[in-house]
Amino acid sequence: MPDYHPISSCYTFSLSIMNLTEYSLSLIRIGSAMTDTTITAMNLGAETAHTTADLINTICPFCGVGCGICLKINMQGQLIGVEPQQNHPVSHGKLCEKGWSTAYAIAPGDRITQPLKRITNKSGKEQFMPVSWSEALTDIASELKLFIEESGANSVGIISSARASNEDNYAAQKFARAVLKTNNVDHCARICHSPTVAGLSQSLGSGAMTNSAKDIFDTDLILIFGADPTENHSILGGHIIEACQQGCELIVVDPRVTRLAKLTPTHLQLKLGSNIALINAMLNVIIKERWFDEDFVTQRCVGFELLAHHVKDITPESVAAITGVDAGLIRSAARSYSQAKRAMIFYGMGITQYMSGTNNVISLANLALICGHIGKLGTGVNPLRGQNNVQGACDMGCLPNVYPGYQAVADSENQAKFSQAWGTDIATNLGLTSLGMTKAALATEFRGLLLFGEDPVVTDPDQNHVKASLHNLDLLVVAELTMTETAKLADFILPAASFAEKDGTFTNCERRVQRVSQALPSLGDAKGDWQWLQALAQQMGSQLLNWPDSEAVFNEMASLTPAYQAMTYQKITDNQGLQWPCTKDNPNGTSILHCYSFPIGKAKLLPVNHVGIDEEPDEEFPLQLTTNRLSFHYGCGSMSRKSPLLERETPPGILFINPVDAEQLNIRHQSPVAIRSRRGYVETRAMLTDDVPVGLVSMPYHFKEAPSNQLTNTAQDPVTKMPELKACAVAVIPIDTVTASTTRGTPK
Repeated sequence: MPDYHPISSCYTFSLSIMNLTEYSLSLIRIGSAMTDTTITAMNLGAETAHTTADLINTICPFCGVGCGICLKINMQGQLIGVEPQQNHPVSHGKLCEKGWSTAYAIAPGDRITQPLKRITNKSGKEQFMPVSWSEALTDIASELKLFIEESGANSVGIISSARASNEDNYAAQKFARAVLKTNNVDHCARICHSPTVAGLSQSLGSGAMTNSAKDIFDTDLILIFGADPTENHSILGGHIIEACQQGCELIVVDPRVTRLAKLTPTHLQLKLGSNIALINAMLNVIIKERWFDEDFVTQRCVGFELLAHHVKDITPESVAAITGVDAGLIRSAARSYSQAKRAMIFYGMGITQYMSGTNNVISLANLALICGHIGKLGTGVNPLRGQNNVQGACDMGCLPNVYPGYQAVADSENQAKFSQAWGTDIATNLGLTSLGMTKAALATEFRGLLLFGEDPVVTDPDQNHVKASLHNLDLLVVAELTMTETAKLADFILPAASFAEKDGTFTNCERRVQRVSQALPSLGDAKGDWQWLQALAQQMGSQLLNWPDSEAVFNEMASLTPAYQAMTYQKITDNQGLQWPCTKDNPNGTSILHCYSFPIGKAKLLPVNHVGIDEEPDEEFPLQLTTNRLSFHYGCGSMSRKSPLLERETPPGILFINPVDAEQLNIRHQSPVAIRSRRGYVETRAMLTDDVPVGLVSMPYHFKEAPSNQLTNTAQDPVTKMPELKACAVAVIPIDTVTASTTRGTPK
């Protein structure tokens, strides 16, 4: 295992949002005298780091910021390093640690390069055997057709990927609807920002970031709810720090003392799941003091009287016990936000990953609307999307209730539109969510699943529950770059082309559609996801996915998706991306939504109530667990953990615990601990820190060695079926290394 660097030094390093020189200096500071290009070239097997290289402009495959990167390809056609695009409209010539390490993520070392089929060998043991594409697709098609014939189209489905391109995701939902004849299609937005789509759509008529990243430098106040952009959106986090240094006021609302919380005197350290109570109290103050924007509310909103009546008794004092936040601090935050000339809200999964996720989002929309902080430069409600194309996957209709462009599946006119465009009958009933497919598989009502670019065994709640459902399938097909924990359970594994091996587009969190350019040939027999879906459709007797190239896929999608209708590859390239809606009326895209009107006419102010978390601590499980991200890693870790530079920065698993709780439990800094919940058991090491309050512990979910989702709760938001990943009850136990084996086990 690499030498471990103390977490405090990691945090110092990751605060550097670096240019090339700064990055090299940072590498030297942590013990390496080589430049990034030299390190990358040596580890990737290139002959030298100093050969002439071509620079291919593309987009970073990690978070939803959508930074511009240049892939450096040497004369031998090898990827030898990464540089930032100097004039990129979002990243401005900077990359975070993960961006600089992109080359490692797609390195050939452990890539899957040919189709694999699970077989039972002569010894009775299961193993994967290489097969041809023809054999794999023939067998998969045969089984899917059998399931549909025997059990109906609702017995099969597809989970697409927020890491894949728009073209791949469009193909996935079309394959489900036009070939399989089911609306059983979903992706990881289900467990991150599905409440954003549902909540903002109800309040504003559109479920996306209302403003642009550049507005950070044109606002007077930034309010951050349930997110730490310096961890998962490091470039935006750096921009926020820079804006604060220039005088922008910062308010942070988070149970943890995040890096940004340390930069402001206004940190509302609320209890888990008390977002609505706190926001309603802020609304109470703003309305009582008449700090709201009367003209905006009168002209652009409906429901103000009902909302005012709803919050009239929800004073800061009345919610102090629920939120744990001093009433005076709530009043101060309400004053600052409402009185700012321009104020932006940014939020993350500390808002969405609750049973109350949709209503949490609605409450934030209420706050922005009554203050008139929307539809103008430097304002808005801005969800921070986690993965590089989670916005795009939603836009493409990889959800069981909407077609591309959020056109409702239940609407008969939309059904007719897509049926006519695709030249086939399509399913009319709503499909299953990803968690619905899990539940149906456990009930033996769901038989075949196609999945690409996702690792639900690591990322979904209650890992044991997920594994059991996947084992219960008659067919699991996984298309992936490397052997993930989910791929290990598959019947067929298909070799996927990486982002650098195909053309396409990603849509970042500010709705910017950007070109992804092929820089390398596919590795081995790997295919782009739309390509293998096309081949599988043909094997099933369908010619409906017969596109000659990715541009043809995009053009078909754009013709059916109103917000994309005026986009072409050439226009996207010429403009360094286009922000939707990009229409005949707005041919160059739209940087700020809702300037003059809302898609639903007037915005809706919707009263919502505080609902407690599903699982409170008790005698058996006395602590609360929440989850977090680390700046050095991404998602399930299948990409970021291939980088030795990132991997050495943190151990494979961490539990953050307050020193007071640690002392009571006889736990020392960096000592081994076990964590138990009603669903599972994991072991990791304890990191003592005041960044979590007494009674709360926190774990990142990147590490298969210490999967926090062994522990997490499957209780769901009733609107979106979002699981409550941000709160569950646990017990933490120090491990005596001599008797560790006797303490292991899964709770009953």
